[in-house]
Amino acid sequence: MRIHEAAKYLNIDSKELIKILATKGIIVKSHMSTVPESIVEEIEKEIKNRNSQKIPEEEQLKEKKSEVSIKEEISLEETKVKKEIIEVTKNITVSEFANKLDIKPTELIKKLMSLGVIASINQNLGEEEIGIIASEYGKEIKFKDLYGDDLFKEEEKVEETESRAPIVTIMGHVDHGKTSLLDAIRKSNLVDKEAGGITQKIGAYEVQTQRGKIIFIDTPGHEAFTAMRARGAKVTDIVVLIVAADDGVMPQTVEAIDHAKAANVPIIVAINKIDKEGAQPERVKQELTKHNLISEEWGGKTQFALISAKKKIGIDELLEKILLEAEMLELKTNTKVKASGTIVEGRLDKGRGPVGTVLIQKGVLKVGDPFITNMTFGKVKALIDDKGHRIKEAVAVKPIEVLGFEEVPQAGDKFRVLDSEKEVKQIALKRITDKKRFIEEKKKKKITLEDLHKKIQSSVEKKLSLIIKADTIGSAEALYESIMKLSSESDIKVEIIHKDVGDITESDVLLADASNAIIIGFFVSVIPAAAEIAKEEGVEIKIYHIIYDVVNSIKAALEGLLEPEYEQIKIGEAVVRQVFKVLSENKTIAGCYMQNGKTYNDSLAAVFRNGYEILRGKITSLKRFKDNAKEVKEGFEFGLVVDKYNDVKENDKIVFLEEVQKVKKL
Repeated sequence: MRIHEAAKYLNIDSKELIKILATKGIIVKSHMSTVPESIVEEIEKEIKNRNSQKIPEEEQLKEKKSEVSIKEEISLEETKVKKEIIEVTKNITVSEFANKLDIKPTELIKKLMSLGVIASINQNLGEEEIGIIASEYGKEIKFKDLYGDDLFKEEEKVEETESRAPIVTIMGHVDHGKTSLLDAIRKSNLVDKEAGGITQKIGAYEVQTQRGKIIFIDTPGHEAFTAMRARGAKVTDIVVLIVAADDGVMPQTVEAIDHAKAANVPIIVAINKIDKEGAQPERVKQELTKHNLISEEWGGKTQFALISAKKKIGIDELLEKILLEAEMLELKTNTKVKASGTIVEGRLDKGRGPVGTVLIQKGVLKVGDPFITNMTFGKVKALIDDKGHRIKEAVAVKPIEVLGFEEVPQAGDKFRVLDSEKEVKQIALKRITDKKRFIEEKKKKKITLEDLHKKIQSSVEKKLSLIIKADTIGSAEALYESIMKLSSESDIKVEIIHKDVGDITESDVLLADASNAIIIGFFVSVIPAAAEIAKEEGVEIKIYHIIYDVVNSIKAALEGLLEPEYEQIKIGEAVVRQVFKVLSENKTIAGCYMQNGKTYNDSLAAVFRNGYEILRGKITSLKRFKDNAKEVKEGFEFGLVVDKYNDVKENDKIVFLEEVQKVKKL
């Protein structure tokens, strides 16, 4: 019996059953694996016994939860006392910062003056100044890009959540049947059989099956999918990759795989056109193993569905697999909070003005609600569902067309309802003043080969993400192999998130933007639209015509990234000629003569006696006569104090050392 079938029989979800089996020493790969019926019967008895004792156990559990909750609250309060974190924007004014610190602006101005900074009440402060002042008041700073960004980061309590429908995007190569599959799904397996009324303009729609609801995002392809992700939207739970059985894996198939993997989204493969002459689904499965998409029946973790979108074969089975995948993801939402979600698409309607398709992910959206997005705001004038009907409210999770935006919203922007229209306008106006600065800073933050070392030096994980576009498959493979060889010889992780042939397109730039990658082009051009997006988003594109130049550039970048190694080199040598004791300060001064080279007041000193090194330490005092010296050169006498060098003897030899960073080569 399959795991998902057994779970349904036992009235539990597949994930819970897999955990129960693990406690019995039975390890299964997924919900498609099989389990003996005798084991299922054994688990059924255990569940029945457990249920008979459920009430007293639940009471004990409540008591334990209460104790844990009290401990967590105490721990949380202690943490707050130790370290209070305040969130501020990077261009906060003196007045606003004083308010955050709960002090008067005049006090803050005086504090700034003590640091040598003259600032007026409305002047913007720099990040360094903000950090210094905050530490003086015992605060820790967390910077946000725009005023009000915290509105889109609210966490919900686990106990308030409830199961929700999965959100699915269908992707794949052109002409492999994406539109046909969407149409087939619209007209199949619907409880109310009202598919005919569904409009295709909305960009998202819901399907009601016997086992639950599924939300589909109807996008033009992986470019739109990645554009949303580039703006921080994590909308899609599952990607359905459609591949034609008579055509196999094509360039856009590979792009779709790369985009889905970069977003860390599970993939279900739908092999379409199985009814056509020349269909070879097994060949498609074989080709996809090269991209680490291995069928469960072959020992992998990827679900495959054999379908014919035009003849409506296998559609129900595909929907079943989507719901099984969703069950394993344990998707949750909260309908008891103010509505929030994501913009799926925006457009300007001549008759109705700016219109946005919003996927409501939490709460309930009602006509009249004031709302704000990342870059615009408004008040709900009308709500239109995916069947074209006007409704008064939309409950999460639901795609809905919203009228009432001040400007056309951007796909991927966050959507949030606030308490009042006045509050919305105040926040929106302040965000607009930050918008230009944010866009400029976003460009500066993008990675380039030249400043790679500086940007990743402070990071825990060192990684370089690349996209390769070449004139031929051979060139692309040669570049890939050369770069990965460099990576294997260093401690820097190099990730080729996509490689292909042909000119650099908008899709490549969007993927690079979303993944903070650099695009390497070899004997290819950049199409004008892609160049424009790259300029706007600050994505670096490097074009080469000699393969060695590519390798050398990457090599130089990686060498800059390698963890620094230091060596100590000799810079000078002196001899002790006289010993001075300063009893009042309990220290011994070595009166020395510099025989060759030089030393600095922060150099390292190695002391030798009778040919053996007896001590090594930092110089703590360096003087010429009675004056402190920064440097002493060959032929001069000087006084020296070295850390822990108290037993100073005449004729001791002192070698001065300097730490220098080694130039590491791959």
